[in-house]
Amino acid sequence: MVEFPEPDELVIVVIKKIMPYGAFCVLPEYGNLEAFLHVSEIAPRWIKNIHEFISEGQRHVAKIHRVDREKNQVDVSLKRVNEEEKKGKLEIIRTEKRAEKLLSLVLKNSKSKLKPEEAAELLTKEFGDVWSAFAVAFEKKEEGLKNLAVPDAVKAEIIAIAEKNIKRPTVEVSGMINLACWGMDGVDDIKKVLGPEEEGVEVHYLGAPRYRIQLTAANYKDGEKRLAKIIEKMQAAAEKCTCDFGFELEKS
Repeated sequence: MVEFPEPDELVIVVIKKIMPYGAFCVLPEYGNLEAFLHVSEIAPRWIKNIHEFISEGQRHVAKIHRVDREKNQVDVSLKRVNEEEKKGKLEIIRTEKRAEKLLSLVLKNSKSKLKPEEAAELLTKEFGDVWSAFAVAFEKKEEGLKNLAVPDAVKAEIIAIAEKNIKRPTVEVSGMINLACWGMDGVDDIKKVLGPEEEGVEVHYLGAPRYRIQLTAANYKDGEKRLAKIIEKMQAAAEKCTCDFGFELEKS
């Protein structure tokens, strides 16, 4: 049976044959299933020359516009894809290709007799896709792969490859500090309030009385929680030094 994409799904299309009224395309993700791109679905404005927008052999991110399974017909659209959707789809494609390369390396290093497509099917069955298997291996190590039906040597290599090739995601949390110390030891008081540097935390002088504080964290929730504790200490120190202190969190 032919597998069809769903309406509004984002797909990669390859332009095969251009006609005055549109273009015939294929969908590589669906076994080169044929699709049609009508000229009215190429751009949001009237098109005088279709060749100014598309060329044979080009790859585009398109949205499934209409599916007729009985007639074996799929219509796609370029103009219905916004820039954010396009970037997201291309990032997914890049991630999938990277995952395929990492899996090939796993099978080579572990000297497994599994074929790449067999291994990919096992990983996809357990984790949804190949890349997610590496992500789970990076976070949970052996525990995350305990139910995966592959040899132990393959599991060990998945973990090793994940540790070398996946970086823990981080976010930046920042805010603006207003700090004014009016006493004779104003400079020293400012140093006391801002305190010693902590790992992953930076304070930048922007011009009296403004400072910018920023830190890195695994996610915004943890980052904002840590920043709140730091600001609480600074505010307490400012009160002891009789300094004026204010803080405003910068929204991401």
